[in-house]
Amino acid sequence: MNRIILKLENISFGYSPESQQVENFSTNLSCGELVGIIGPNGAGKSTLLKIAAGIITPNAGTVILDDTNIKNITRKDIALQMGYLPQHVNIVPGYTVEQVVSMGRFSRLSGFGFIGCSDQIIIELSMNEAGIIDFRNRNIENLSGGEQQRALLGSVLAQEPEILLLDEPTTGLDLHHQSSFFSLLASQARSGKAVLVVTHDLNLAAKFCDKLILMDKGKLITAGTPTEVITQNYISKVYHEDIIITTHPTSNCPVVLI
Repeated sequence: MNRIILKLENISFGYSPESQQVENFSTNLSCGELVGIIGPNGAGKSTLLKIAAGIITPNAGTVILDDTNIKNITRKDIALQMGYLPQHVNIVPGYTVEQVVSMGRFSRLSGFGFIGCSDQIIIELSMNEAGIIDFRNRNIENLSGGEQQRALLGSVLAQEPEILLLDEPTTGLDLHHQSSFFSLLASQARSGKAVLVVTHDLNLAAKFCDKLILMDKGKLITAGTPTEVITQNYISKVYHEDIIITTHPTSNCPVVLI
């Protein structure tokens, strides 16, 4: 059984007592698995991811990172274990892809903060893993949306985290780049990382994720394999639409039709 590296125990959060974004939520994340958080707008998915990353402190409950309460871990030490990619990242022009990826090493630099030979090796490996080595010298603002997302992921990989947390990383990408990006996340999970991704695309989630977490109105509705979660009963109940669930002819994973 893969090691459980992140636990969310009885998490509740709201900006006011009348507004609960997450309510009494519990789940575990293990190394070697790609887990998708799905649900309609306002379900609390992004809020939950920020809580898992230690960016938001819950009103109740506990986040346990590798057997330690995240409250007792410094931001730098959290960055050594977790890489977080938010939904919206402001692209600052004038930086090359390699410079952007190099920024991911900052949490691991010591002394005067200079990038050494060992750091450069990790930067090279991260660019290779993210598939961006061929345009390392191009400015990030001149890349396509899919290439920019890969560069940002490369920066996260350069942290060498055991956990990747990503919020809607394929928003705005075409079908090819969406599939390619999720394939990259799946390969990171196979390498032993724990990957937790928020996505609105149920079909991508069904195809690539090992486990799905279905949320609605801040609550956990169900969790399990894509076949267990993406069912006529659960999806119609949460999305309130006339939805057809069928099976992909080659992968046998569930497919959502509207």
